[in-house]
Amino acid sequence: MELLKRRIINDGTEIGTEIVKVDSFLNHQMDIGLFMALGKEIYRRFGSMGINKILTIEASGIGIAAITAIYFDLVPVVFAKKSQPNTMTEGFYGAPVKSFTKGTVSIAKVSKKYLEKDDKVLILDDFLAHGEAAAGLASLVEQAGGTVCGIAAIVEKEFQGGSKKLRELGYYVDSLAVITKIEDGKIFFKD
Repeated sequence: MELLKRRIINDGTEIGTEIVKVDSFLNHQMDIGLFMALGKEIYRRFGSMGINKILTIEASGIGIAAITAIYFDLVPVVFAKKSQPNTMTEGFYGAPVKSFTKGTVSIAKVSKKYLEKDDKVLILDDFLAHGEAAAGLASLVEQAGGTVCGIAAIVEKEFQGGSKKLRELGYYVDSLAVITKIEDGKIFFKD
C-alpha cells in the first residue's frame, strides 16, 4: 500500500537494523484518516471471507481494528488482554505471546464468551515481526473452535520470518507494507 509506505518513509524512523518506529501515526499517536484508508484496504483484501469478528491484542491494534470493523459491517472487535483484570471472572482462552519490541512474554487472554465455535475471525496485527502475537491469537481462535480466515498485518518486517512461519502453519497472511530490510539508515520495501 503506497500511502502507508510513504508515511513510513516520511514519518517513521529506523532504529538499527531491526526496529521501525512509527509512533507518530500508528501506535502512539493515531492518524485516523490513515486508519480509515488502512481499514478500507484490509476490507478489499479480506472482505469476501465471511468474517464476523476481528481479533487483535492490546493496545496498538485496537484503534486500527475498530476503524476496520466499520468496513466489515460493524463486526465486533475482540482484543486479547496481556494481563488478567479483576473483571475477567469467567473462563478464558490463553496463549503465550512474546513481544519482540518489549522482550517480554505474556499470556494473551480472551474471555470464552467473546470467541465461539462458529466465529470466522480476521486477526489484525499492527506489526508482524517473528509472528508470535499472530500465532498466539490464532491459538485463541482455535481453542474456541473458530476459524482463522486470515491474518492482516499493517507493517511486516519480512526479514524476521514471522509471515513465513505463519504460512507454514497454514494461515493466509497479507500485509499492507512489507519491509525487506533496514540497512544504512534506509528502509527497503517489497514491491
